[in-house]
Amino acid sequence: MAPTDQAEGPQSDPSQLRIHRAEYTRRMNRVLDYIDQHLDTPLDLAQLADVANFSRFHFHRLFAAWMGETLGDYARRRRLESAAFQLACKPCASVLEIALATGFGSGEAFARAFKLKFGCTPSAWRAGAAEHRATRVAAARARLANRHSNPDQVLRNADQVDGGAFIDHGLSRQTDGESNMEVRVIDLPEARVAYQRHIGPYGPAIGTFWRETVAPWMHANGLAGQTCYGIGHDAPGITPPDKCRYDACVEIPETFQPGGRASVSVLPGGRYAVAQFSGAPAAIAQAWTWLTREWLPSSGLQCDERPCFERFSAVSALDARTGSLTCELCIPVRAL
Repeated sequence: MAPTDQAEGPQSDPSQLRIHRAEYTRRMNRVLDYIDQHLDTPLDLAQLADVANFSRFHFHRLFAAWMGETLGDYARRRRLESAAFQLACKPCASVLEIALATGFGSGEAFARAFKLKFGCTPSAWRAGAAEHRATRVAAARARLANRHSNPDQVLRNADQVDGGAFIDHGLSRQTDGESNMEVRVIDLPEARVAYQRHIGPYGPAIGTFWRETVAPWMHANGLAGQTCYGIGHDAPGITPPDKCRYDACVEIPETFQPGGRASVSVLPGGRYAVAQFSGAPAAIAQAWTWLTREWLPSSGLQCDERPCFERFSAVSALDARTGSLTCELCIPVRAL
């Protein structure tokens, strides 16, 4: 009797399971990035399947299972969230301009969809932007108080190697005080980065993600001394906490090809307002809010569509003796 062939494949090999899941993650991240870059155009299911290199026939089901919402619901949510952000941050753009820039065919269709999601008209949202921020701040502070968050612990990496600093994005970005930060408006070069994405609530989970996932990967790939970037793509209070996206990025050489869950992207260069932050980790929230609420409106500049980010060195960002954090807060800007 001939011996029975043993089943072989990823089901019997945990390392293969991790490899395959990492490949799914990279492909889905490509789709999410593509959608964000094309919010102003119709999204074709077949084209998105090709971006992910998945079967066109099965892609819609795969996306819904992975993201917990259908492709149409996801795209609609991202368009409305992007519009809400632009209404608050682009005072010179008309409501219609923002509607068209986020893929709505008319101001009327945009107003209906916006009110259905946020409970008010786009104009009312814009007029109450400060109140929306205050509400989000209060909610964020309450969440942090309930979690008994310790920023110093969040910032440490797993084994204290090189005193690496990883930033907690859960803190509310608002302050009624002043800041002594010096802001420079400079041109930054583009940066080729490997990024790993966390989807879920901001806060202590981001520090854990850097410590337990990103830092070991950096050390294993000889990248511990490279420049790091933290990008929070979504605004809590606009985006549901469990849908918020954060990219932990590490600058990589041109020839470097990452493995595991990491994907490659390019942070665009150009004109940025760059503020040097140095102080207690908890104060970075106040620094961001001063920069966007006080400095930016009086600068004659406005944000554009490139991402804001924090730029820092994992080796030297955190002073182990004092607990002081040093990083750059970078906002992409253009003239009003």
